[in-house]
Amino acid sequence: MPIDISTLDPKKNIIIKGAQVHNLKNVDVAIPRNKLVVITGLSGSGKSSLAFDTLYAEGQRRYVESLSSYARQFLGRLDKPKVEYIKGIAPAIAIEQKVNTTNARS
Repeated sequence: MPIDISTLDPKKNIIIKGAQVHNLKNVDVAIPRNKLVVITGLSGSGKSSLAFDTLYAEGQRRYVESLSSYARQFLGRLDKPKVEYIKGIAPAIAIEQKVNTTNARS
């Protein structure tokens, strides 16, 4: 049964309306906040487009906007995901693990 996402509370949900990034075709999604959420689906169904190219991209963009103009000048310009709106999302950063292979004994 479809839910009218306009009635949901952005304090309890991350609400995405009209996502049109890569494989996503005008998708509306409500993701509960403060819960472990898994995005599943068939290959090519838009999981990565939703998780990385929409959610993370918007969270990262909001994080960079919170920095001073001096700090922003050293960062690349971030494109806004093609959505009608996203509510209830906090600024986000990503931490990647990098392996230094210059010394085999370390």
